Amino acid sequence: VRSLGNVRYDPRKGYFEIGKGRSTRTLTVNTAKTFAQTLKMMALSKELVETDDFATKRDAYYQSKNWGEAGFVEQSESDTVMDDIEAMFSIHGVSREQLRFIPDEHGGAVAGELIVYDTDMDTGKTEKIDCTRFGSGAYSIPSLVEHLTFETKAEFVLCIETGGMFQRLQSHKFWKNSHCILISMAGVPTRATRRFVRRLSEQCKLPVYAFVDCDPYGISNIYRTLKVGSGNAAHINRFFCVPGASFLGVTPDDIVKYDLPTHPLKDVDIKRAKDALKNDPFFKRHKPWQKAIAKLLKMNVRAEQQSLARCPG
Repeated sequence: VRSLGNVRYDPRKGYFEIGKGRSTRTLTVNTAKTFAQTLKMMALSKELVETDDFATKRDAYYQSKNWGEAGFVEQSESDTVMDDIEAMFSIHGVSREQLRFIPDEHGGAVAGELIVYDTDMDTGKTEKIDCTRFGSGAYSIPSLVEHLTFETKAEFVLCIETGGMFQRLQSHKFWKNSHCILISMAGVPTRATRRFVRRLSEQCKLPVYAFVDCDPYGISNIYRTLKVGSGNAAHINRFFCVPGASFLGVTPDDIVKYDLPTHPLKDVDIKRAKDALKNDPFFKRHKPWQKAIAKLLKMNVRAEQQSLARCPG
């Protein structure tokens, strides 16, 4: 069972692990089609591995149109089967990317004191990518990052929630003065972004900081997902989360201390905050976070990371 209700959190490991909850499926007339689709999807994965190729989730959906009665009607169906297959193989330490299925969305953006070495799988030639030389732009994290290696003299990695804030810090060359690497998460970071940050931090032994908004979404979705993973992906969090990531976002105390401009909490914010306090193993384990979220609810406000622009200096 892949859900937040079936995860356990051990601070010593630093990520959500899947719990002992199980569901049983029985092969019947009603489930025969899903069983056939699962076998066909696994056969497609085998073919992709053998030919050193890959397919996006959308590609896999359209390829199923050649499977006769085993074809998918909607992509949501093929995505679910793909997730089930990954869950089975994750027991053996294999991720969806290693099964040669990649997401349709790309990863985040990178700027700063980092050189990425990207080896072409066809030619074997290695490209040297200097992330300080993209002008006002940035290096885009590819969907597959396992083959990348890094070189850097940076002192830390700063993961930023919004593209606007990333662009502002990039335009001012914040990374140059602070000797760091800037990474745009663009909301909840994609699998590729999380894996990129994880490999970068481990290979180069760099601390990672998450700069997010002071609202339940920034804290309990973006920061929490980067650091310990999610309930739905509990079977693969050990590959993608960054347990050493630290929170560098705006806090409820900052709102009071610096008299930051705020917005009222929305109903969805309140629900998300209460859910985190009641159901999330990460926040239930850390009393300082419980106190911060409770204070945010009591104040009934949220503050964006851009609100710090109000502060002098």
